[in-house]
Amino acid sequence: MTMKDKIQTLALDIFDQVRGYRQHIHANPELSFKEFETSAYIKSHLEEWGIPYTEMANTGVVGLITGGIPSDNIIALRADMDALPIIEANDKPYVSKNPGVMHACGHDVHSSSLLGTAYILNSLKAEFAGTIKLIFQPGEEVLPGGASIMIKEGVLENPKPQAILGQHVMPLIDAGKVGFRSGIYMASTDELYVTVHGKGGHGAQPHQNIDPVLIAAHIVVALQQIVSRNADPRLPSVLSFGKVQANGATNIIPNEVKMEGTFRTLNEEWRKEAKKLMKKMAEGIAESMGGSCDFNIMNGYPYLINEPVLSDHARAHAEEYLGKENVLELDIWMAAEDFAYYSQVTDACFYRLGTGNKAKDTCYSVHTPNFDIDEDALKLSTGLMAYLALKQLGN
Repeated sequence: MTMKDKIQTLALDIFDQVRGYRQHIHANPELSFKEFETSAYIKSHLEEWGIPYTEMANTGVVGLITGGIPSDNIIALRADMDALPIIEANDKPYVSKNPGVMHACGHDVHSSSLLGTAYILNSLKAEFAGTIKLIFQPGEEVLPGGASIMIKEGVLENPKPQAILGQHVMPLIDAGKVGFRSGIYMASTDELYVTVHGKGGHGAQPHQNIDPVLIAAHIVVALQQIVSRNADPRLPSVLSFGKVQANGATNIIPNEVKMEGTFRTLNEEWRKEAKKLMKKMAEGIAESMGGSCDFNIMNGYPYLINEPVLSDHARAHAEEYLGKENVLELDIWMAAEDFAYYSQVTDACFYRLGTGNKAKDTCYSVHTPNFDIDEDALKLSTGLMAYLALKQLGN
């Protein structure tokens, strides 16, 4: 049997096992940086298989599998573990047992798949050259992002991998297929928190007030100029305000208005410049209308870039493993991912695992109460990552 045959056989052999991992983790979701039970569950399996590990970022787990054939080549594989503050609306045996917490972004799939990959690689370690670092990462969903913390704590050192791979569920892609993109793939993300100060009063006496609602409206509209007239039209940029809070009434003008939004783009220099322009414009508008504005920006994740050579090789190896017809080309995705931090400091490839199936009603978007997967995707998620890792190591 070839190495590919062995991996594919093992992936099918452990399918029920991995499905059990996924359902256990899904039923017991934990919020970002509170993944204590999930971490313990992962460590228990690594211990069972004799895979050494260390702890990082409080709940993070980093395992190490060393091949039996001497080699200096090292690759890292990453999965995130945290869930979201969402009330699950599914009716399945493995529905969340923790009220208000749900694996609505597929991190249960990522962690269970990497466990399966670890099992496969550990079973074959006498037959390959190189070292594989298994990164079970906390806190992807909230700033500052678990990836940034783990990098600061040395997850990409001792030993230092030459590259890192990550996979993420994609309900828009059918189960059985995967997607790749070389080069820039996902956007940076910054959170905007704006407070517009005015002078409240009776709605029938606007001349005696400084209306922060009107000022805020002007700011929201004017800031779109940052995208439409200041950004290079060839560079994707998104500026959206999803929360505007003015606690007045039909005839009461409030003293202040609070707004929250997001800014996303695919260029770090423009990102810095745009934030300066937004702050200056908002403060200037408020002042010109008699009010003031506190414009605070919480810096988020950088943009994610898939190193072209690594990603092209990974795609070619995926075609070998799955067949060319099951490997798709991805478009730019303006969502954000803290895997981007890894991509800023080492060669990285972040690809998509298809989990959709209309017949099984698993095409709901991530971050929604009805999100679920076609678990047949677990038949390939484990073996594919194992195969990509070994091919990258030169096996």
